[in-house]
Amino acid sequence: MLSRIVRPNRVARGPAFRPTPVLSRMTGSSPRLQAQVADVSKGIDTAGRPLPAFVGNPNTQTEPSVVGPTIGTPPPVSPGAVRPENILATPVTCGIQRDRDEFWRKVPVWADVTAKDFLSYRWSVANTVQGTAKLFKFLQAVVPEEVPLDKLGMQMQSRDEFIKDVLDGVAAATMAIRMTPYILSRVNWQDPRHDPIVRQFLPMKSIMLPDHPKLTLDSLHETADSPVKGLVHRYTDKALFLPTSVCPTYCMFCTRSYTVGADTDTVTKASLKPTRRRWEEAFAYIESRPELQDIVVSGGDSYYLQPEQLTLIGERLISMPNIKRFRFASKGLAVAPTRVLDEKDGWVNALIDISNKAKKAGKSMALHTHFNNPNEISWISSDATQKLFENGVMVRNQTVLLRGVNDDYETMSTLIRQLADNNITPYYVYQCDMVERVEHLRTPLQTILDLEAKIRGSIAGFMTPSFVVDLPGGGGKRLACSYQNYDRETGVSTFMAPAVRGRDKANKVYEYYDPSIVGYR
Repeated sequence: MLSRIVRPNRVARGPAFRPTPVLSRMTGSSPRLQAQVADVSKGIDTAGRPLPAFVGNPNTQTEPSVVGPTIGTPPPVSPGAVRPENILATPVTCGIQRDRDEFWRKVPVWADVTAKDFLSYRWSVANTVQGTAKLFKFLQAVVPEEVPLDKLGMQMQSRDEFIKDVLDGVAAATMAIRMTPYILSRVNWQDPRHDPIVRQFLPMKSIMLPDHPKLTLDSLHETADSPVKGLVHRYTDKALFLPTSVCPTYCMFCTRSYTVGADTDTVTKASLKPTRRRWEEAFAYIESRPELQDIVVSGGDSYYLQPEQLTLIGERLISMPNIKRFRFASKGLAVAPTRVLDEKDGWVNALIDISNKAKKAGKSMALHTHFNNPNEISWISSDATQKLFENGVMVRNQTVLLRGVNDDYETMSTLIRQLADNNITPYYVYQCDMVERVEHLRTPLQTILDLEAKIRGSIAGFMTPSFVVDLPGGGGKRLACSYQNYDRETGVSTFMAPAVRGRDKANKVYEYYDPSIVGYR
């Protein structure tokens, strides 16, 4: 790779990027500013009607979504439809200080974007960067002529060299490219190679390592544990429902790289289209198993369900006598929080409505989200979380431990505390799953053990997450510290999962493999 040496005092072009600190909110009797955003919801009543599916071919890089006809084309509102803001008797507003930092303006292509536009989910959908062509155009516009090649800035790399490195990484990766304007605006584009957000979503071929021989696309054996398509039943009383295989932003390390997103050069995806027939098969299975009490609705991402679809799923689960708890899993709060603040978008109102209906039925509903680094948190995500908190929606977070993103004490402890300060319960910190093409992001088991030892006791116990390994082969989640044996020389740790017994799993020994020792060092 071409590069050149520069003097130590060389300064990269452009202003330094510093994530905006989370500011205090305006609540109670303080003045409020209602976010002025555009209406993108269809407001369709789907009772007894087929659910809308993908338009066109889902196995393409320009993969359409269930939010609208195509990415970048806001869906129309059906004539005479009940508008989503009428779902709640009292629309919810969220306090936004007028002097909040408009951090997205530091991105050259959005230097003139107003707060009104940026806070519009419709604008966010229209400006999502999806596919290699849009990514190339975006990087050409935002990456400086030169960027640091090393962390000290002693060597520099040209813009073209950096972009080629990314595009080569995209060709080798298992996940397609899709990033929202919000998450792109949280990147330090003056030093993208070492940015923790870039490491999660943009592959760079030069830092990718050869796969450990034990890595697979479906490392958790979800497909094998699926009695019907899109429903994983591993634990006795809990099942995972996957209504869609689309997300607002695609993570390189996705544990469902076998199905989530568009096809890539390396993977043909087993797409899960949001069709009524497939959903009914999943609902029928859930109803037929009285031992099931807890359902996780994930995907893909619940953010990519239309409000009426969210309502349909929630009401159906509430109506089942055997279901006591359910949660909607979504990364949306971390990568596109403007949707929660968008008063004219019906998704958040549908979520709040389902939460209230569940409580009236004596059941529990929660939103599980996914923040990995403190840089992902801003005043926008804080206000979105406050809105959910004021309306009684339980929010929990699941973090994935990633090398160069959050694998040090300062970063992880800061993230946990900021989540707690925003009334998001830090629920899990996962050891990175053994999926293909992410060897450079995995850490040894010792890293998660050391982090837990340092963090536990530094914050209230009810705000301390569980540090877990989701066992390869479908053993489920086990505390990282509960290993049976851990050979630090070979990097092999073994676990037992007494509660997981399906598919001849009783007394099975599960093995987790550290990343290649040579590669990690």
